[in-house]
Amino acid sequence: MTDGSTGSEFGDGDPVVRDKRRIDPETGEVREPTETSAGAPAGVPDDISSLTGPSAQEALLTEALSERTADLQRLQAEYVNYKRRVDRDREASRELVIGTVLSELLGTLDDVGRAREAGELEGAFKAVAESLERVTEKLGLVKFGEPGDAFDPRIHEALLHNYSDEVDGPTATMVMQPGYRHGERILRAARVAVSEPTEKLPDTPAENTGEDDQAADKSAE
Repeated sequence: MTDGSTGSEFGDGDPVVRDKRRIDPETGEVREPTETSAGAPAGVPDDISSLTGPSAQEALLTEALSERTADLQRLQAEYVNYKRRVDRDREASRELVIGTVLSELLGTLDDVGRAREAGELEGAFKAVAESLERVTEKLGLVKFGEPGDAFDPRIHEALLHNYSDEVDGPTATMVMQPGYRHGERILRAARVAVSEPTEKLPDTPAENTGEDDQAADKSAE
């Protein structure tokens, strides 16, 4: 008995060879899918209908659903990580560009500061200078460096050095050029004069009165 399949059945224990080709090799026509293969959802083995009892079929469907769910969760996690990485790289590039532009404006800000100290910041020049300072502050530029700050080689550049009795440790006593930073990035270190506590000199020995020399001459005689 063939029943639409190649091969024959010789007994209950003999294997049955089924022809699952979509194209009939003799007629060249497309074969209609069997009820078993047509009823099985994607990702489920074709022989699900051969399982005995609804419990076994339900277990197989549950396993297939769990695998597809795990694949979707893994794909979603990969997308979230990719989006975070892209956003982080985009923000880093933005901060780098802003920092580069602000670095080019430091010389102009120095000129504005010198003009303000000399009392020459007046009229239209004053309005433009203050507008420029507001824009740079809005972009995150921070000015630092004040007399009395503890000297920090990471943000200060020492141009002068001296000793003083009025400080307890290395101190920036004079700021010759302010420093600027943007976020965590130091665009320019503050250039300062540094004072350190006066070093205590060792006690000088007592003056020789000449008595020691006379005692030495007598001992020699």
